[in-house]
This record gives sequence, C-alpha cells and structure tokens, in this order.
Amino acid sequence: DERSSARQALEQFRILVEGVTDYALYMLDPTGHVSTWNAGAERIKGYRAEEIIGQHVSHFYTEQDRQIGEADRALRIAREEGRYETEAQRVRKDGTRFWAHVVIDPIFTDTGTLRGYAKITRDITELKMATNELQETRTALMHAQKMEAIGQLTGGIAHDFNNMLAGIIGALNLIKRRIEAQRYDDANKFIEAAQTAANRAASLTSRLLAFGRRQSLDIKPVDVNASITSMRILLDRTMGENVAIETSFEADELWASTDVSQLESALLNLAINARDAMPDGGSLRLTTRKIPATGSGDPMISVSVGDTGTGMSPEVLANVFEPFFTTKPIGQGTGLGLSMVYGFVNQSGGSVQIDSEVGKGTAVTLLLPCSSPETAMEQSESPVADEGGAGKTVLVVEDDTQVRMLILEVLRDLHYRAIEASDPEQALAALRKHTHIDLMVSDVGLPGMNGRQLAEIARSNRPNLKVLFMTGYAAEAAVRSEFLEPGMEMLLKPFQLEGLTAKIHEMLNTN
Repeated sequence: DERSSARQALEQFRILVEGVTDYALYMLDPTGHVSTWNAGAERIKGYRAEEIIGQHVSHFYTEQDRQIGEADRALRIAREEGRYETEAQRVRKDGTRFWAHVVIDPIFTDTGTLRGYAKITRDITELKMATNELQETRTALMHAQKMEAIGQLTGGIAHDFNNMLAGIIGALNLIKRRIEAQRYDDANKFIEAAQTAANRAASLTSRLLAFGRRQSLDIKPVDVNASITSMRILLDRTMGENVAIETSFEADELWASTDVSQLESALLNLAINARDAMPDGGSLRLTTRKIPATGSGDPMISVSVGDTGTGMSPEVLANVFEPFFTTKPIGQGTGLGLSMVYGFVNQSGGSVQIDSEVGKGTAVTLLLPCSSPETAMEQSESPVADEGGAGKTVLVVEDDTQVRMLILEVLRDLHYRAIEASDPEQALAALRKHTHIDLMVSDVGLPGMNGRQLAEIARSNRPNLKVLFMTGYAAEAAVRSEFLEPGMEMLLKPFQLEGLTAKIHEMLNTN
C-alpha cells in the first residue's frame, strides 16, 4: 500500500543519510539548533548524536566567529537569499580546527513558514593543505626563477663593469705615473682609453635602463619613413657590400609617437644583428605600414626589419629578450641589444614581435602608437645673440663634491660666474643673497628636499628662473614630460661635460 511504500522510502532515505560518512548531513531547527545527526557528522566533528542534538550550530564555530555572530549571519543569509555557502575553519570536539566547505539551505513549508535548515559540511583540510603546498611550491619556483634571472643579470653587469673599471683604473694609474715622471708625450692615449671605457660604462647603464623601461624618452610625433631614409647612408656603411638593403613604405609619411633617437638606435641595433646573421651576405628589408584600429586597440605603426640570415631556433627565440643573452662569441656582444629594443618599444606604449625560421631568416617588427603630423607642429623659439659665458651667472646645486667641482671648473673655464651650493639650504641662501641669477643647475636627489621642490620655492620669488635638472635616478628621467615645466630641462647622468655646457648655452641663449 501507499503508506508502506512511503515508510519504506523514508527508511531507505534514513539509511542513505546515515551511511554517508564523507559529509556531515544534519538539520537545524528554525532557531539554529541541531535536530538530526548522521555518521558523517560524527566522523568529521567527533560528537555522538546524544551529545550534540539540541546544541546551537555556533558550537562548531571558532571563538572569534562566535564573538562576531557569524553563525546567526549565515542563517540569515540562507533564510533571505535561499542559500549560504562558504569555506571556513570549524572546531571539532577535541578542540582541533579543520577547514570546512559549508552549505546551508533553508526549508520552508508550503505556506512559507520556516521549518529549519539543511546543513552539509565537508572536511576539505587535506585539499586546502594540498592547495597551499602547491601555491608555496609555485611561489618558491617563481622566487628561484627570479633569483636565477637576477643572478644572470648581476653576473653580466659585474663582468662588463669590471672590464670597464679595469680599463679606467689602469689608464688613470698610468697617467699618474707619467705625470710623476714628467713624461707627458704619450699621456693622451691613456686619457682617451679611460674616456672610452667610461663611455662604454655609461652606454651600458643606458641600455639597462632601456631594458627596464626606465630610460628618459622624449616622446614626439616621428615620421618613421623619414627616419629610415635619413639612416640610409649609415646603414649602407654598416651593412657592407654583401648585404642588399631594401625599403618598402606603405605611404609617403607614417607618423608614430616615439623617441626618434631611440628608434634609430633600435633600428641600427636590429640591422647589425641582421648583418651578423648573414656572414655570406644577403638581403636586409625595412618595411613600414599602418595597422588599422581594432575593437580592442588603437591604430599602430609597424616598422619591420627582416633578413635572409641563419634564423633562430625555438630555444634561442625563447630567450632573445633576456638581458645578457647572446649567441655571439665572447667579446662580440653584450646581449643587451634586443632587450634594449624590447624595453624602449614597451616604454613607448608599443610591442615587439619576432618571426624566425632556421635557415630562412628573421623578421623583427616594432609596433608603435600611431600619431599625426599636426601634433608635431611646435612653436619655434627665438634665439638671442650669443654672448658666451661672460656676464652670465649660474647657480650649481649638487651634493656630490666631485661632480660639483667638475661642473664649477668647466663653467669658470668658459667665463661663467658660477655659484656653488651643496644642499637646498645653501641654494636658497644664495638665491636670497644674489639678485641676478640666470640659471640654476640642480641635482634632483638632494638632502632635505628634492631638486623639483627647490625649483618651486626658487620660482615663487623668481618666476622666470630657468632650471636645468641633473639626475641619475631613472624614475624621474622616465617621466620627464610630467616632471618639467616651461623653462626647465633635464640632463641624465652620466653626461659629457660638453653636453652639459651645450645645454646651458642653449638655455641661456633662448628666449
């Protein structure tokens, strides 16, 4: 009969619930007290049915969760939203904690009256531990890879810098010995050797900044076709007679937003790599085209450098952007070329693509943000008559004694009136004392306040004061356009003294 079938079904369901040991399946009354208990609940939580029935569900919560009323919040969410689900720590009878996956469903009568709650709890402690161990393993692996990359980077830097420092120190020692012996006839070659090694070191730091996307960029609209055309004579000389150079421009003018000098340096670097990949000669192709805007991006300018050289294997291709990675013999390359190109293009807001096949050649494509010639129009500045350094006063603010001494010496040699200050306090005192100062040359990283703050204070009383910042900090140099106001310029350390004096001359002789 129907009653017998119903009783049989209920008994089978009771046996099913009682037989489940991997899940705690039990009911709560409308006030949140335990009203049923199964074998899985006993196994997971440690309580027998007679010990726990009638207890509030918060009995399984941690002390912290009980204090903030977490159990009542869970029941309220289940009652109002129709379900509550979470992963949290719960407490067993023996006081130990375990991670639980909890689901609470409200049970209503046909008339909408709350009868209680069905609660399902699963012990996920082992899963949590496995997940945490996996995450720890991943973190350790990432740390190991990071340390390996840092080791490779610092090892390469140390190797190259030690060679350069050896050249500088050796040359200076020989110059000192020649001066002590009053032998000046061949001192010049040692001076040139020291200068060459120092310039190589400066070039290395510049390429490292390019790799790290922290170099100083002068972003302007650039006609990439005109830039390639202007490089043609240099490329012809660099490639030699065995390499044929082909150019293909999609239009007469293609304007990109980038730094023209860094772009030309990148193209020359790629051309040299292409030449070295074609020892028996071949073809170098420079191609430009405009890539229309897509749904997810703006229009870009594509500048591609392709060759018919040896190509790269997948293993080499996977490492080409790593600093100090090179396939060239020792002494024939630093391994910073492609990493420098990658950093420069990314800092410009673009990307780099490489296609290569062993035995067929390589094509490196630079994708740069599109610009227009209209934005390239600049107001011309009116130069005034060149009066040299005579009568011009320059305030030099530099906390490094040696750097300050060198700047002062070269300015005085050029007949500028040079005033020195080693910190912002001395600089402000000099500004108060001297009524006429044409230019302030200031380091950015000064004690007490930075050069930019010093310039703001100085300009509060002298709004027309021109300021030339010097910095060895990549961050300030990288955001040069945001850092500078009209009448301000920036020079990145290290610099040639000729470059410093040329910039000072330009600023003082421009209205």
